[in-house]
Formats: sequence, structure tokens, C-alpha cells
Amino acid sequence: MGVLDSKIPQGPLADKWVKHKNDINLVNPANKRNIDVIVVGTGLAGGSAAATLAELGYNVKTFCYQDSPRRAHSIAAQGGINAAKNYQGDGDSDYRLFYDTVKGGDYRAREANVYRLAQVSGNIIDQCVAQGVPFAREYGGLLDNRSFGGVLVSRTFYAKGQTGQQLLLGCYSAMNRQINRGKIKSYTRHEMLDLVLVGGKARGIIARNLVTGEIERHSAHAVVIASGGYGNVFFLSTNAMGSNVTASWKIHKKGAFFANPCFTQIHPTCIPVSGEHQSKLTLMSESLRNDGRIWVPKKLEDAEKIRKGELKPTDLAEEDRDYYLERRYPAFGNLVPRDVASRAAKERCDAGYGVNKTGEAVYLDFSAAFMRYGREAVATQHITNATEEQIRDLGVKVVEAKYGNLFQMYEKIVDEDPYKTPMKIYPAVHYTMGGIWVDYNLETTIPGCFAAGEANFSDHGANRLGASALMQGLADGYFVLPYTMGDYLSKDISTGSIPTDTKEFDEAEQKVRQQLESFINTKGTKTVDHFHKRLGKIMWNKVGMSRNAPNLREAIQEIKALREEFYRDVKVPGTADGMNTELEKAGRVADFLELGELFAKDALHREESCGGHFREEYQTEEGEALRDDENFMYVAAWEYTGEPGNAILHKENLEYENIEVKTRSYK
Repeated sequence: MGVLDSKIPQGPLADKWVKHKNDINLVNPANKRNIDVIVVGTGLAGGSAAATLAELGYNVKTFCYQDSPRRAHSIAAQGGINAAKNYQGDGDSDYRLFYDTVKGGDYRAREANVYRLAQVSGNIIDQCVAQGVPFAREYGGLLDNRSFGGVLVSRTFYAKGQTGQQLLLGCYSAMNRQINRGKIKSYTRHEMLDLVLVGGKARGIIARNLVTGEIERHSAHAVVIASGGYGNVFFLSTNAMGSNVTASWKIHKKGAFFANPCFTQIHPTCIPVSGEHQSKLTLMSESLRNDGRIWVPKKLEDAEKIRKGELKPTDLAEEDRDYYLERRYPAFGNLVPRDVASRAAKERCDAGYGVNKTGEAVYLDFSAAFMRYGREAVATQHITNATEEQIRDLGVKVVEAKYGNLFQMYEKIVDEDPYKTPMKIYPAVHYTMGGIWVDYNLETTIPGCFAAGEANFSDHGANRLGASALMQGLADGYFVLPYTMGDYLSKDISTGSIPTDTKEFDEAEQKVRQQLESFINTKGTKTVDHFHKRLGKIMWNKVGMSRNAPNLREAIQEIKALREEFYRDVKVPGTADGMNTELEKAGRVADFLELGELFAKDALHREESCGGHFREEYQTEEGEALRDDENFMYVAAWEYTGEPGNAILHKENLEYENIEVKTRSYK
């Protein structure tokens, strides 16, 4: 077991990043023209990194499996992006953003990285405004803010319910400028299938052209992995169906340690599962919890009547509703962090109070917000003798202006009007806090291989606060990697171009071809989706929202057996020489089947509850997470040894010099 060096700079916390930037090596503009960088993934982290590195003068190649960089899954983010600008004058600061993030992650994040994130957060907003991102504004012209879970201030900047889309369009425009200049070569519909090491350093990738089936070699002086998270190991998640772990897993198998895989976020406000036919779930933005109140019936008999269709939620009087988050967590109410809200919803549904046919749903109700905003409108418009109906209609218009596209989306999917009846929501797999281990420079344990955004583990600990994903992705891409990569690349100014006609590229390409051909030649009887769904059920039932040792041990054995069956009986039609979406999925599911075992192994080893990792054996009398700081205050980074079950644990001990570590309380 090794102890990892995170390369955190010395000195006071607030000075570490400034001092580090002053101390690291630089590459002069003339030399940047001779250095190549590969970026895998073109979401907010990869796209911003590619655009900035190209703007600095590096030659960049970008790879994405989508048909355009603007279709990266970052586009699906709805609610907003955090930054400590204190526009609301409610007491926000860099330190408070830092503190909320570390506390929200249940004291399992690296202090120095999180403080840096808070420091650069304001710059992100300025950058995006300059790009033309249409953030919402309040009456005085300043950018507007709203609240998200786990905080007591309003620091979330937003563009209605499509913040990710607008940020990605800004990032994409910056990329397009560099593509037009010839500084970025964009490879769309390409999937990275292996990392090439030369002399122990990352020097390129093997990619498959998903349109022609051609296997391609691409070299560079450094490689950035920004390919997102691995939530689709559960099959059903809020991720795009194509989202996968393949790029991260390939570098893991080449020597990059995988950190905290069991730290996965369950989002509390998703549209509930409706049946076996579903292939993905839809997220309803956490921003809705600003104005929506979450409840279930107080009486079991009322819940049962609602499930049978004998009673409507609007029939229940106020005194017959249990606003359980407001009852249990009065200080934060409906804006508790995601892990807390998710477990509370599960507890109520497990107790029999669920409100849809499956019994796995709670209500998100805006009726109080309609009346509150309506009364404000009546007052500001000086309307006299307004009826209750008029007040409500005015309030509906305010809510529609804030969240209209989210309400439209809900109605299209569920076929119920959320203005007339409360939304139904239930927790679902959303974001992965675990990922590739990186040091302070965002470099993995492979020299020259970096990881950014959701693909790395670095900033969120055991639970991510809402609206922090976009913040981390853009911080990594715009303001961290362009500095820290320069320090590494300064040693490559005399290296020259990296050739691809070497034995290292030969061996990597041959390995990729062999795996693809083996999938085609298996000639089994079951589809790739058949195995993916079975893996997802194992993961959700035994490694999901709550975990225990017996279930985790069973999951490890079941996943091993499923993986063996997959390689023995998977059916992949077609050939490897052209477009073949089933072949693409086969490679991704093969990686999920290995990741799933490591995921369960990590959850079994961590004998505590923290954030999104809830072990049933370790909880307080009130059912809250019970950490073990004495034995588990570290990052668990796993080294691949040939089999996921035989991975070696390395620890990065976490030290908190600027925050008092204590039991989280949102009451």
C-alpha cells in the first residue's frame, strides 16, 4: 500500500494557487507552436481546456463520440453554476464557498483544490459573460442568483433551466474560433480505445472512427481525459445513454489510479422510473427546490388511495401533508444537500408513503410558490380586491418565467400538467464524485496524462453540491490546466513531434483490434443491453442508495459471474470494419463490468457512511450518515493489477488545517 503525493504547494491556503502559478515553469509562445495536446471529451471541461490551450498557442486535437462537440452531456445541465461574487449581498465569499463545498462533501475532499476552485469561480462568470452567455439578470441589471442545496446564500448563476446548454455554446464558440484558426483539429464521432505510453509517458491514443470503423493512431506530448463520469454503470441514470467510463478505464488499466469509485451521487429530483422499458432517466433541476415543497401524505391510507388513483394530491388538506424535509431539517428545509434529500425520500417511500404506482415517488409541489409570488405581483401592480384565482394566475406567470422549460419537459414526459398537480420525483443516479486520481496539477499517476472535470475525483469529496459540476469543469479547463500543463510541457520543448510508427503504437493498436474482433466472433445469444441492464440491477439493488457488507459481497461475485457470461455469450452483429453501434456499446459495457466490481470493492472497504456513500451498518440513531474520521479520512486510490478484484489500495491522507471537521448538520 502506497501513500500518494498530491503535490499541494506549501504556505497559507489562500496563497497556495497564486504562489504555485508564480513558481511553475512556463513555455514561451514560439515553443508552444511545436507542442501537441490531445483532449478526449468536449464538454465544459474538455472544450474549455481545448479552447484555452489552443488560444495559448498549443496544437490541440479534440475527440468526442458525438457528431458535434456541442452535443456533449454538459448540455443537459439545467439549474446553474456557482460562483462567490456575493451579488446578493448575503454574506458570500471565497471562504464560504470553500467551506460549503468541503462540508457538503462530508469532509472527504482535498482542501487546497477546493479553495482554488472557490478562488477562480468569479473569473468563470466573467469569462462566460464575455462570451455572450445569457445569464438571467435582476431588475437592476446585475446577474441574478438563486439558491441550491447545502448552502445558506444565493450564489448560483443561471440561464433559465438550460444553463449547461448556454455555457457549452459559449465554450463551443471559443473552440470554433480555434478550429477556424487551425489550432484545433476536431475529431467527431471518434472514440478513444486506448492510451499509448512511450518511455512511461502518455504520448498518444488509439481511436476508432465510429463512422468508418477505421482504427487510428494519434500522438501528442500530453493527453487530457475529460470524458465525464461513470453513472451509466447503473444502466438507468440521468446521464446521456452514450456516456461511458471507457476513456477513464483505459488509462486506469495503463497505470492511472482510480479514486473513490463508490462516491456516486443520487439526485433527489428525477422523474420516477415508470417501467422496465426505460433506457434512461430525466433530471428535474435542483433549482426547483427553491420554490417547490417536497411532501408525502401523513397517513398511510391516503398514500395507498393515491397509488390506486382513488385520491388526488390536490384533495389532501395542508394538515394531512408531511413536508418531511422541512420537519427534519428546519434550518435548510427543502434545500438540504442531495444525499440527505435522497435518503429522506427513500426512507419515506420504504415506509409506505410513496405516491406513484410503484410506490417510489414523492411530490414536488409549487402551489405555495404560486400564491406567494401572486401576492407579490398583486402588491407591486397595485391590484385591489384580487381573487384567489387571480393571485394564483399571477404567481403561475412568475414561476413560468423562472422554470417554464422545465415544466414543459416534465409535462411532455409524464403527460401531467405540473401547474395543476404536483410533480412526482424520486432519487436516481446522477453524478460521480469518484474518478481518476489527480494531484494538485490535475496530473494522473501517468506522467503527461491529465484528467479534468467529472472524469477526475478532486473537488467534491463524498457528495457534490448542486451547481458545482459546471463550476469545476470550467475552472479546470479555463483556469487550471492551461497553467499546470505548461509546467509539464516545458520539459518537452526540444522533443519534437511524436511518431506513431513505433512498437508502442503497434502493440496498442493490435490490442484494440483483438478486443473488437473478439466481440464480433463470440456469436453469443444475448444482446449487449441484456448484460448492461442486469449489471444495472445488481448495482442499484446492492450498491445503490444504501449498502451493506453482505449485499456488497454478493454484488462482487454476481458481477464477476456476469462478466464471464458476457464474454462467453454476448451477440454483436455486423463487422468491426464499419459503423456498428452494438460494437461501440459492447466495449463500453465490458468496461462497466470491470468498474462495477471495483466500485463494490471500494464500497465494501470503506466501513463508514459519508455523503453519497451510505453503509447501513454505520448510521446515527436518527438515520444520518456516521463517518469514521479516525480510520477513513483519506482518498482511496486503486491501482489496476490485471483484475478489478485484485486492485491495490493506495491512500492519500486528507488534512484539514483551515476547517474544523465535525458532524454535518443541516438542522
